Amino acid sequence: MAFEFELPDVGEGIAEGEIVAWHVSTGDTVEEDQVMADVETDKAVVDLPAPVTGTVLDLHAEEGEMVPVGDVVATIDVDGEGGDPEPADTEDAGTAEDADTADTDDTTAAADDSDAVEASTGDGRVFAPPNVRRLAREEGVDITTVEGTGPSGRITEDDVRAAAAEDEEPTETETTAAVTPRDDGEETATATTATTETADRDQTLATPATRKIAEEEGVDLNKVPTEKSRDGQAFVEEADIRAFLEAEEAAESAATGTTATSAGVETATPTPQQEVTTEPYRGVRRTIGQQMEESKYTAPHVTHHDTADVSELVETRKDLKPRAEERDIKMTYMPFVIKAIIAALKEYPVLNTELDEEAEEIRYKHYYNIGIAVATDAGLMVPVVKDADNKGMLQLSSEVNELASKARNRKVSPDELQGSTFSITNFGAFGGEYATPIINYPETAILGLGEIKQRPVVEDGEVVAKPTLPLSLTIDHRVIDGAEAAQFCNTVMEYLENPTLLLLE
Repeated sequence: MAFEFELPDVGEGIAEGEIVAWHVSTGDTVEEDQVMADVETDKAVVDLPAPVTGTVLDLHAEEGEMVPVGDVVATIDVDGEGGDPEPADTEDAGTAEDADTADTDDTTAAADDSDAVEASTGDGRVFAPPNVRRLAREEGVDITTVEGTGPSGRITEDDVRAAAAEDEEPTETETTAAVTPRDDGEETATATTATTETADRDQTLATPATRKIAEEEGVDLNKVPTEKSRDGQAFVEEADIRAFLEAEEAAESAATGTTATSAGVETATPTPQQEVTTEPYRGVRRTIGQQMEESKYTAPHVTHHDTADVSELVETRKDLKPRAEERDIKMTYMPFVIKAIIAALKEYPVLNTELDEEAEEIRYKHYYNIGIAVATDAGLMVPVVKDADNKGMLQLSSEVNELASKARNRKVSPDELQGSTFSITNFGAFGGEYATPIINYPETAILGLGEIKQRPVVEDGEVVAKPTLPLSLTIDHRVIDGAEAAQFCNTVMEYLENPTLLLLE
């Protein structure tokens, strides 16, 4: 029996995922819970485990392809027969024998929705798996008229494309050149654009983000050509809108150039185009961008800067580092910073809040989930240390190191990226001193750490070199006043400059 494996909902609010890499191929045997693929959502990269044990008959998505939740990504033979998908039950799909007695509309609907279409041809029964059936619908091909060239007469994607090519019509974006005589006897080309039924579509599916782009660009989605569809309806993506705009711009440019030449006006010689490379703006990178945009344009940011003398902190960590290594734990400065922040948050709880604009109330959180910003290839991710106030130094150090490693390797789970109440970003790891960190909205504050290094400090009237830590505290000024920010920062500095005080916490 063929099992159609649909892309599951891998996280709250996830609507689609990108197939980053397949770990299996057609013909491979898979065990239940074996990782079949890496899937990138707008939260993280997650494993896609096999739901059953069997043989992979077909993979329906390419690496790099965006797949909506619920779409079939693989067909698995759970009986180990390795054959084609079984035909749909005649009661559901309908056959040539019962065509006279079955209701036509019901038969058609059942055939469209069945896992494998059973088509009746002059040579007998043939089969088409879901990806081929979907391609046939997108290409407008009647699958019952297609002759299958696959094993046992199975209809393949190439068969459908060949059938579509026979009936192919010019699309809206195809242009033809009409030759127009000029006054000087030469001929010029005028661009004309062919039209298709795209302008007559009554309904077009698109995500809210795509609709927003269309609205901003003044584009009618029903006029945008697309080869994609969902549930039998045309489905337009951002790339389709961009291609449509480029085609219109090219047609305009061609028309403008022809007019100028006809009038005897010399056109400028085009300069060589400089090389440009692109990468998709989607998945984790797009989510990060949207989060930054929402934070920056919602909360008025104000940043308070200060510097802590961390001479004693450096010595304390130096003394504890060997003991941590005995337990296979790398001791960093981060656990000390987390503990100092929690002590300061307890004294100034307004920095551990969230502004509920709809209810018009400030929500004070009496728990401490500390987000740690981590630089990854996909951008800045913020895994969360939950209930940090209840954990010791070694446990904090171990958990921070583990979360950072999982974030860099794109293995952090969506749950590990949610629920923070206050965040830390360590740009000092890259040699920076001060910055203006963007708040991890809807939090109301974030602390940025500069590089710990020797800097000039005045002590007893003398300038001496001491290890110092630059601090950059950004606050949401709707909730937190500048005085409260300064007092909070002073408290953090007090604990970092006197780390033995953390023993009291």
